[in-house]
Amino acid sequence: MTKAPTVVLAGGGTAGHINPMLAIARALKDQEPSVNIMTVGTEGSMEATMVPAAGFEISFIPKVPFPRRPTLNALKFPLKFKQSLHVAEKILTDNSASVVVGVGGYVCTPMYLAAQKLGLPVVIHEANAKPGLANKVGAKKAAVVATAFPDTPIKNAQLVGMPMRQNIAELDRVSEATAARERLGLDPHLPTLVVTGGSLGALSLNKTIEEIVDDIAGWGFQVLHITGRDKALRTSQGEIRQAPAYHQIEFITSMEDVYAAADLLIVRSGAATVSEVAAVGVPAIFVPLPIGNGEQALNAKSLVDAGGGLLVADADFTVDWFRQHVPALLTDHKKLKDMASTSYQHGIRDAAAVMARKILEVAHS
Repeated sequence: MTKAPTVVLAGGGTAGHINPMLAIARALKDQEPSVNIMTVGTEGSMEATMVPAAGFEISFIPKVPFPRRPTLNALKFPLKFKQSLHVAEKILTDNSASVVVGVGGYVCTPMYLAAQKLGLPVVIHEANAKPGLANKVGAKKAAVVATAFPDTPIKNAQLVGMPMRQNIAELDRVSEATAARERLGLDPHLPTLVVTGGSLGALSLNKTIEEIVDDIAGWGFQVLHITGRDKALRTSQGEIRQAPAYHQIEFITSMEDVYAAADLLIVRSGAATVSEVAAVGVPAIFVPLPIGNGEQALNAKSLVDAGGGLLVADADFTVDWFRQHVPALLTDHKKLKDMASTSYQHGIRDAAAVMARKILEVAHS
């Protein structure tokens, strides 16, 4: 009998890395139930709680960020990185790894280099349209380099899409809309705008929404505002801000309900968000995070260029912009229908299964 392969999945730091990693892990188990799965991350990070909660084992290596400028930490970097490499090699050896799969984050560079030293194949998934440093390094010798977006500038790239949970990938927005709105405490019959900056929220989005709260009912639609943890809108007396047709909540885990309930989304353009929006076919206005290396605007570019969404700079998402564009769009049913159709056609819904297939092929070769 052929021994079951051991797949080591490395990545973390953000939900944008962890959720695709978990989606790949589930797809691997679906396709080959006997496969052994080990994940690798860093202690005190999101993956340290999210991965065990999802039912997978995790090991840790020291977090050693690459120094961007000459500091005391830069002088310590070589020794710390060597220690991190040693831990990475031990994890791979102790678990008899067959293949290392990286999705990005600090943990990936030492894992890629340790795999190469031990002669193990590497499979990479790059979530962003602008690839990260770790994946660019690992891609040079990887067996497979998969991307979530077309034209991602990374060596040997092949478009696969973004691995995501099945209940999002298989969501039927039209049939689920009424039930989803009821579960979220919304009027099932009113056009619905959902505004969210993700689990941490987005201050600029929240500030603009705060200034139009009292106008919403007069526009004939309702707003579900997901403010982010500890970022609820409050009155000067500290009470939760209330208004007709305005509903706020700090955080929601059932994003499938959010996508089903929405006629229009206003969101950041993280890689996972853009990919999920396209997969379910919901019209969206993307407001990219204004910091970082510009990857959020690039993530949304292909979908926006195709006509499935709109892109507005963070600095331009003002009260005046909202008044001029959003109420009119929410009453333009043909425009919303066309955007939804284009978005859905642009979406990729089988990325987790495709990634699992490619990984198992490499593991068995």
